[in-house]
Amino acid sequence: MADFVGAVDQGTTSTRFMIFDHDGREVARHQLEHEQLLPRAGWVEHNPLEIWDRTRTVLGTALTTAGLAMDDLAAIGVTNQRETTIVWDRRTGRPFHNAIVWQDTRTASIAAALDRDGRGEVIRERAGLPPATYFSGGKLQWLLENVEGLHAAAERGDALFGTPDSWVVWNLTGGPDGGVHVTDVTNASRTMLMDLRTLDWDEELLGFFGVPRQMLPQVSASSHATAYGRTVGEKGLASVPITGVLGDQQAATVGQVCFEPGEAKNTYGTGNFLVLNTGTEIVHSRNGLLTTVAYQLGDAAPVYALEGSIAVTGSAVQWLRDQLGLIADASEIEDLAGSVEDNGGVYFVPAFSGLFAPYWRSDARGAVVGLSRYNTRAHLARATLEAICYQSKDVADAMEADSGVRLETLKVDGGVTANALAMQLQADILGVPVSKPVVAETTALGAAYAAGLAVGFWSGTDELRANWAQDRRWEPRWSEEQRRAGYAGWRKAVERTLGWVDVD
Repeated sequence: MADFVGAVDQGTTSTRFMIFDHDGREVARHQLEHEQLLPRAGWVEHNPLEIWDRTRTVLGTALTTAGLAMDDLAAIGVTNQRETTIVWDRRTGRPFHNAIVWQDTRTASIAAALDRDGRGEVIRERAGLPPATYFSGGKLQWLLENVEGLHAAAERGDALFGTPDSWVVWNLTGGPDGGVHVTDVTNASRTMLMDLRTLDWDEELLGFFGVPRQMLPQVSASSHATAYGRTVGEKGLASVPITGVLGDQQAATVGQVCFEPGEAKNTYGTGNFLVLNTGTEIVHSRNGLLTTVAYQLGDAAPVYALEGSIAVTGSAVQWLRDQLGLIADASEIEDLAGSVEDNGGVYFVPAFSGLFAPYWRSDARGAVVGLSRYNTRAHLARATLEAICYQSKDVADAMEADSGVRLETLKVDGGVTANALAMQLQADILGVPVSKPVVAETTALGAAYAAGLAVGFWSGTDELRANWAQDRRWEPRWSEEQRRAGYAGWRKAVERTLGWVDVD
């Protein structure tokens, strides 16, 4: 068997390809950003063709950098930004419209209508999700209603829908020339269209959104030896089986080896996503969390999770860089925020796409509160890092209330974990230790694990557990009084953001 496994990590701001060895160590990577298209306030789009072009480039470059060829890979896994909605022509591979990104809020009226007439309760019970702009079903409805000719093409079977995993796999396996149209249970569980019990598209839910079933991908296990096809080699190059697909946060859960009920991880990326394994039991939240599929490995029973999804965390740092020009590079925020002892009374609630878990308020918008002439850009930088951590505390508290499980240690991963000040603030605000693994990019690692398990590259989850090792740990330093006072200020700031826009 080949000595390595590869993983495509198609994220919100970039696409990367990473190669891992049997010990779960990174061998090579290449990463490229793609453009964030913002045609109107609240609208966020990507160009699917740019994403596919980036995918091909990073795959080839990572292999070349490592001095490897395709046949050195035992398998490839794919992980992706979830909920982002793409519709394309199966005959040509051309998208009917730009991808509508998970952060996009144009479907607020669709979500509100679902709750007004009772359909929302059916979606909560069957799909485990609240009606919200976040999920794919409303975005797909918007496209079907607003792109000329799309609904007719969907009825004919000429228009295909998928989240970015489906788009990438379809293109990797041939595109218009026999590409495999498939998704996995984790991505399907983020659409408002799949029944968590049957793990298949639900006819009543499809009717809520006016979605023709023939445009939907086949739903498969997250780790499967044959469901996803093989890459189409060019000019005689070897093809490789694609045997693992997971939505990005579920992939990070696998990469952090959270295989037992009660184990949790928090990923810090464009947004933050805290996921708690609940085992084979479907646990419906009473406190604003999502019920989702964590993973399904081969023919085993699906494993479910509670998830707290936060829309804007790492992207708030990008906003300071790109929109305000307060920093020239994201890495500068740690030194800037560390140049002051505290936030100087400033709180920043980055509700650019409304507030996700546990509030689910699409009428909220971003706010900076508590400003005085004393404050500097350093205080705003520190408030931005604290906003990442306070939003995670909101979710952790809701998760504890739902599960009855007290968080003892928080496993963390993702790009923001490189910021030691942010991780220390997280420990201070939560009041529990924060633990970072040696391989912080566990999203790609989880996709590689899913792919490798399907072909026997790894024998089972016990072997994956043996690969996990701690790199750094942060212990809480704040007093209980500091923690209470800081969180009280955060909750006051959140209240100021609510009701800012009208939702029909």
